[in-house]
Amino acid sequence: MLRLYTYFRSSASFRVRIALNLKALPYEAIPVHLLVGGGEQHGEAFAGRNPARLVPVLQAGTMTLSQSLAIIEYLEETHPAPALLPSGADARARVRALALSVACDIHPLNNLRVLQYLRSALQIDEPRRTEWSRHWIELGFGAIERVLVEGGATGSCCHGDAPTLADCCLIPQVFNAERAGCSLASYPTIRRIHAHCMRMPAFARAAPAAQSDAE
Repeated sequence: MLRLYTYFRSSASFRVRIALNLKALPYEAIPVHLLVGGGEQHGEAFAGRNPARLVPVLQAGTMTLSQSLAIIEYLEETHPAPALLPSGADARARVRALALSVACDIHPLNNLRVLQYLRSALQIDEPRRTEWSRHWIELGFGAIERVLVEGGATGSCCHGDAPTLADCCLIPQVFNAERAGCSLASYPTIRRIHAHCMRMPAFARAAPAAQSDAE
């Protein structure tokens, strides 16, 4: 069985949980608490699985994989149905671009270790750290909203009416935005897609509150 090292509030882990659920792949979830005791991810046992000391990590037989998008693409290649990437180079590029807008442009700037560095090394207080997060989320969401509105490829989901890699990335980032107190009023398409996806069991079961380690 697949084993997923995860943390309930990790949006990167949330992405992989969605993909596993969409593909109906059974897996064992192994919680890694990112805060207790300074963070279990910093222990040598976990560092042996991922030297970057980040979740998620997927164990598939003798293979150990890190990086959420690499994990999801691995699942796509090894279990191609249902597809999380559409057919056609143009459509695949659009979906990947939307996914990367979250995974590369938004998420790294409000990741836990960045916020911890802002607090500990730069002595930035919590209100300003929250404002930092809101700024980058809102800037990124503004760009994503425009892409979703223009071009005619958006349906019930980010691309057409079936969930793709883009939805696996966008929906967890909406949860992050809500935690940071972002107003989503300016992003009606993102809100609509989020509401639609969260009515699907695969997304609902992957949500932070549904995890065994949820607090």
